[in-house]
Amino acid sequence: MDQIAFYQAKLAYEIDSWDVAERQKQGKALLLVDGRSPAAYAAETLPGAINLPHRGITAESTAQLPRDVLLVTFCDGIGCNASTKTALKLAELGFTVKELQGGLDWWKRDGYPTVAGGASCDINTAADCGCGG
Repeated sequence: MDQIAFYQAKLAYEIDSWDVAERQKQGKALLLVDGRSPAAYAAETLPGAINLPHRGITAESTAQLPRDVLLVTFCDGIGCNASTKTALKLAELGFTVKELQGGLDWWKRDGYPTVAGGASCDINTAADCGCGG
């Protein structure tokens, strides 16, 4: 693989905080997917994110997720691979997925807000986000 192809492939599968925020500002559909445990999600997550722990991802558990929306997976950040495991499982099920570089850690370092899990459900999809608890 040459260098240009490498970088093109990398950008096809990864996204950074700025790009997520810009997509949201522009009203482009995406769904943030927190692949961590329910306890970690409840403590702190990205606004509008759903919790879909990677260990429980199946065709059944994802049946209500939109197929025409970019899913952006994330976890704590460097040293945590829940976002990679989540992205892999969702991609295997046929979803369009990108992994958020740096996860929750880099999101906060870039100055973007976080919320307690379930505190925000500003998602324009048919997905059951589980905001009720």
